[in-house]
Amino acid sequence: MLDISEDGRTWVLSGTASSYAVHVTDRDELLHLHWGPRIGLADAEALAVRPLPDYWPFESPLDGREEYPVEGGPRFVRPALSVRTPERRGTEWTYEGHDTGDGALRLRFRDGDLTITLHYRMRSSTDVVERWVTLDNHGPSVEVLRADSATWTLPDRDAWRLSQLHGRWGAESRLERSALTHGEKVIGSRRGHTGHQHLPWVALDTDATEDRGEVYGCALGWSGSWRIAVAQLPDARVQITGGAGYDDSGLLMLGTGESYTTPVFAGLWTDGGFGGASRAWHAYQRAHVIPDADRDRPVLFNSWEATEFDISEEQQRALAERAAAMGVELFVVDDGWFGARTSDRAGLGDWTPNPDRFPGGLKPLADHVHGLGMQFGIWVEPEMVNADSDLYRAHPDWVQYQPGRKRTEFRNQLVLNLAREDVQEYLWRQLDGLLSSAPIDYVKWDFNRCFTDAGWPDDPYPQRLWVDHVHALYALLDRLRAAHPGVAFESCSGGGGRIDLGVLSRTDQVWTSDNTDPLDRLAIQHGFSQIHPARVMAAWVTDSPNAMLNQRASSLRFRFVSAMAGVLGVGGDLTKWTDGELAEARDWVALYKEIRPVVQRGDQYRLRPPEGGLSAVQYALGDETVVLAWLQAQRYGEPVAALRLRGLDPTASYECLETGEVHRGAVLLHHGLRVGLRGDLDATVVRLKRK
Repeated sequence: MLDISEDGRTWVLSGTASSYAVHVTDRDELLHLHWGPRIGLADAEALAVRPLPDYWPFESPLDGREEYPVEGGPRFVRPALSVRTPERRGTEWTYEGHDTGDGALRLRFRDGDLTITLHYRMRSSTDVVERWVTLDNHGPSVEVLRADSATWTLPDRDAWRLSQLHGRWGAESRLERSALTHGEKVIGSRRGHTGHQHLPWVALDTDATEDRGEVYGCALGWSGSWRIAVAQLPDARVQITGGAGYDDSGLLMLGTGESYTTPVFAGLWTDGGFGGASRAWHAYQRAHVIPDADRDRPVLFNSWEATEFDISEEQQRALAERAAAMGVELFVVDDGWFGARTSDRAGLGDWTPNPDRFPGGLKPLADHVHGLGMQFGIWVEPEMVNADSDLYRAHPDWVQYQPGRKRTEFRNQLVLNLAREDVQEYLWRQLDGLLSSAPIDYVKWDFNRCFTDAGWPDDPYPQRLWVDHVHALYALLDRLRAAHPGVAFESCSGGGGRIDLGVLSRTDQVWTSDNTDPLDRLAIQHGFSQIHPARVMAAWVTDSPNAMLNQRASSLRFRFVSAMAGVLGVGGDLTKWTDGELAEARDWVALYKEIRPVVQRGDQYRLRPPEGGLSAVQYALGDETVVLAWLQAQRYGEPVAALRLRGLDPTASYECLETGEVHRGAVLLHHGLRVGLRGDLDATVVRLKRK
């Protein structure tokens, strides 16, 4: 809902429980008025007439109160917008007007030949505010050094606390909370992709718990380099500024008649605590971001850990038959099926099946997989190239590089300059042809190295490749999805290196981490759930001991229950599993299919964090509830712990559905659950249904 004052200078956007209000003064200053519980237009107008503080000249009355601070004038805070022309620097804008449509509010400002439009949208049945900015240049070229999507202003509070998700490869999305002190806290990525080190999300609170208290959160929808700065100003006011690009060395050059639209930087207020904030973010993404979110994702098998590069059609057929017998619904051939790809040293860029390994192409294997009742998927890494490839030998200038410098290789590969139109067209022809050559249902799209030598010698403004690469990626995914609407896509970047609202609007799920150790995964998945829903969180059951990272042994039960917290997959070498393991796995897969709608589409409640001892998570959808619990460690011989369930009807009774041995050790209490785990019962699944 949008309310506008009679003079057209005060606006209030309202959602289910919150409001967001801004005001333009007679001096064309755009001021932030309110972000928090719902208010009316009269309340906003009363806030608009409050005078700004009369500071000494060492401080600015606009700082901490301006909605979108630009560079120049009486401002000292970090600018959200920084532009240059040969004649001037900074921005001195005037308000031109507003318009509405498509559920959005647009506020237009002008500085000479540059039009700056601030967009606001609050979609139905949500409290998420989407914000972004459009720059339109009507005159000579303008260099855009920085164009953030939004600046968020928080109300005056004491002792703010900052939540963020940090990590590295194999240890992504770990939650960290710390006191916010004066100065700036800056997170981001200068690597060309979202990065393993931080997810583009922050949350601030003062005294929230999992179940109650005010929480302010912001999430950026951008899959390239990015930056979010959280600043506690000298007067203790807090602002959050974020957008594409990590530094201010140059974003793009806008020529005459050109425009630039920033990614969305979304914000959410709730008084429902951290859990309420997460459920609101999840519901928003399922309703407005994730494609076909009402369709449950299938159980998949991926061949990588079973075969790595030692791959053949016959071998894949044998794995597919075992996977089908287990109840798997999607069979994915990972790296090694194309070109001269017998190791990670060759073949990237040559997206045609290896004739020795697949003499008839991929279609015979895909047909066989379909005949087993499964869908068929493949792995690709289109943005990369090996120096030992037909593509690189033909077009060495198609990669990012700096003239006169060595071309850095990670994993024996270079990054294609996707900003080039000829590269875009090549990838379109290759991938469209591939998806047309065989009945392919799923593509695992990987990105296994960061930008390093991000140069473009032939371009007059080579810095633009940082932004244009991401726009080209989005355009290619959009074009492929339109041409092949039955194909699902997974975003992968050596695990969780490209997870954000931007890529999630174009893919069906994401690979959360290359770390498949089920105990490590509990913390990774706990952090991931702060912002993203289980519906997109791919999780695999792999072999034990975990050969890839830590050699830790774990039961098949623990591995399955850990992976069942998201989109279940299997990645072990099934040819080495015993008949007993295969039979047990078949039972777990069957159980997951029963609880899948609740896990993937239900409201999630984090009952106990993975901090040692018992941890548990609950999902509720309609009359059904599912609880997954894990015993990480046991102290003092106490095997029983009580869990208070959330989101249930306090006037109703719930029965525990019989699922055989799977929920053994769990007893339902009224409005709660008592879980006993010890010995071989180190994880459990409990299903409840309203009577």
